[in-house]
Amino acid sequence: MNPIKLVHLYPREMNIYGDTGNVLVLRRRLQWRGLPGEVVPVNVGDPIPNDADVLLGGGGQDAAQGEIGEDFVARASQLHAMADDGVVMLAICGSYQMLGHEFVTVDGVRIAGTGVLDVVTRGQAERLIGNNFVDTADAGRLVGYENHSGLTELGAGVVPLGQTATGRGNNGRDGTEGAIRNNVIGTYLHGPVLAKSPRFADDLLRRAFARRGASVELGALDDATAELAARVAVGRPR
Repeated sequence: MNPIKLVHLYPREMNIYGDTGNVLVLRRRLQWRGLPGEVVPVNVGDPIPNDADVLLGGGGQDAAQGEIGEDFVARASQLHAMADDGVVMLAICGSYQMLGHEFVTVDGVRIAGTGVLDVVTRGQAERLIGNNFVDTADAGRLVGYENHSGLTELGAGVVPLGQTATGRGNNGRDGTEGAIRNNVIGTYLHGPVLAKSPRFADDLLRRAFARRGASVELGALDDATAELAARVAVGRPR
C-alpha cells in the first residue's frame, strides 16, 4: 500500500495552540497500526501534491494569516478540484475562515477567501475564548479550545460539524460549530482537537482510505489517556 499522504499547509505560520499536533496524531495512529504514512509540509510557493490524501491547516495570528493569505487564495482552483475529488481536509480557525468566501474585518474591509466552503466570516471586537466541546452525529464528542473574534455564518452548501453551547462555536448565537462539505471540514477547535478526539481522528483516516477504495480495518487503540484529557478539558471553566 502506498503511504497515506498527509499534507501540512503552512506549518510555520499556521500553528497556533498546537494545531501541528493534528498532523502528528494522524501519523502516529497510522504507525501504531502498522500502516504507512507520509507528511508533506507545504509552505508559501510550494506545490500541493496532486496525490494528497489529507490536507491539514491550522490557525494563526492575524499577521500570519496576512502573510499567507494571497498564496492561499491563489490555490483556490486546485483546492476546489481536490474538494470535489473527495480529498479529506481539516481546516482549523484561520484556515477554516480562508476556505470560506470572505472575511469581513471589524472595520468593514473585505478579504477574499477560496470559496471551498459556503461560509462567510465577519470580525468583531469581542472574542470567543475557552475550552469547548462539540457533539457530532458521526464522530461523537470533539474537545478543543477556541480563541477567535471572527463570527462565521453557514450557507446552504454546508452543514454544521456539530452542536455546541450558546456563546461558543461559529458565532455564539445559533449553537453551531464548524462546517462540513463532503470530506472538507472546518472548525474553530484548537488544542490540537485530534489529540482529545481520537474517534474523530480515525474518522478522517477512514474517509481517506474510502476515497482510495481501500478496505482497511482500523483496529482499536488504547485511547484511555486521550479520553481522560478530553474529560478534564470539558470540566475546566472557560
